[in-house]
Amino acid sequence: MLMKTASQSLTEQLCARFADRIRNRLLAPGARLPSVRLCAEQQGVSVSTVVAAYDQLLAQGLVEARKNRGFFVREVSAPPVVARPPASAKGRSAEAQAPAVWSTSAWMATRQAPIDATALIRGMFHKVSNKPQPGMGVFPPEWLETSFMPAAVRKVTSSSALREFSLSYGEPMGDSGLRRALAQKLNALNVHAVPEQIITSVGATHALDIVSRTLLRAGDCVMVEEPGWAVEFARLDALGMRILPVPRRADGPDLDVMAQYCALHKPKLFVSVSVFHNPTGYCLTPGSAHRVLQLANEHDFYIAEDDTYSHLAPEHATRLCALDGLQRTIYVSGFAKILAPGWRVGFMAAPPDLVERLLDTKLLGTLTTPALLEKALAWCIDQGQLRRHAERIRTRLDAARARSVKLALAHGCSFAAEPAGLFGWVETGVDTDALAQRMLDEGYLIAPGALFHAVRKPSTLMRINFATTQEAAFWKVFARLRDAVL
Repeated sequence: MLMKTASQSLTEQLCARFADRIRNRLLAPGARLPSVRLCAEQQGVSVSTVVAAYDQLLAQGLVEARKNRGFFVREVSAPPVVARPPASAKGRSAEAQAPAVWSTSAWMATRQAPIDATALIRGMFHKVSNKPQPGMGVFPPEWLETSFMPAAVRKVTSSSALREFSLSYGEPMGDSGLRRALAQKLNALNVHAVPEQIITSVGATHALDIVSRTLLRAGDCVMVEEPGWAVEFARLDALGMRILPVPRRADGPDLDVMAQYCALHKPKLFVSVSVFHNPTGYCLTPGSAHRVLQLANEHDFYIAEDDTYSHLAPEHATRLCALDGLQRTIYVSGFAKILAPGWRVGFMAAPPDLVERLLDTKLLGTLTTPALLEKALAWCIDQGQLRRHAERIRTRLDAARARSVKLALAHGCSFAAEPAGLFGWVETGVDTDALAQRMLDEGYLIAPGALFHAVRKPSTLMRINFATTQEAAFWKVFARLRDAVL
């Protein structure tokens, strides 16, 4: 609640609150601010105070006034280029549905207001409050605390090892011991790779970036799952790619839509989360996986399979890379979710004929990756510490998920997908963009459904983290504010 002080007026405090959210992407470009009267009611101040605060935001260039519509956060960049198949395709040929090659003006016509994907990323560094954050994509820090990680670092930091680390760049492909450990780990998932096919990276996102920069050029078409990881949409857009959103269903991607895209746009890459898909929690079925691989072979595109949540899933879960044998697939994963976000260790396993190209891209971007942390991680894997830690996390997550689901249902929500993995895809019944701003006032950062689409559109869905939504306090605040938004 705003309170007038000797050093700062209510107007200045309100302006600073909105400015902070805009600069930290908690209010995305194109987002509408509450109406003057609604904001005054929400913040417990006079209408004149809100008018003055909005005027200050205008003066700072953070918002713009649109006649008869209100105040909006200023757009700071062009929206992504997004293509979609016709809404009704049945009974018509591909040629009748859309031109085989779209003109520039046709592509531009599909451009809409973007989702600022960095909102939740910045939220990791910009602490909203000390409360558990339902919108975050990682486990709470206390879940990841271990004794074996410090021991691993001490183990590999003898005086001779430190001399080696400091006087050389290390191995371009990554620490050989870690790559051997990763090859064994992948074999347990039926993804058969030798160490020479594995390249380490600065986290899984960096691995995906290496893949994109190696295989794609500006203007190329890329298929991505929708809903999906907003950071991937934004990253591909920043590289100048044309984004083709493929609806994600319980069994896998919409194969009819993929086939249309292949016929019309000749995509070069498909980015997929097969296991515990973010945000739905869906897992790919064998039948769907085989058809996706058939399309890849028929239409000559690669698949980047992001297995970020592999440590939470059963080893027998269907993975495209296991069925394909790393021919048209590239396996990507990391350890930020399960072990050490700050270590930033990720990796990819690739077809042999792509390894040198991917390595060249890595060298141009980062030269090598931190050998000390890679050696420490290899020790954690070899000693079985990572496996035992993952088992403890899965057990704890199962209990948290059960509590969170029970609370969500008790507070009037439903699940758009069967609860599984780390995330829940929750139907709230209200515009979650509007709800997100109200929740921020209470110290909670939520992940509204619009964030998981390639273009902004109103959504009543939100993604929750089961590990951080198992307390009744959050759900009581959520229910009160949801009813106020209705």
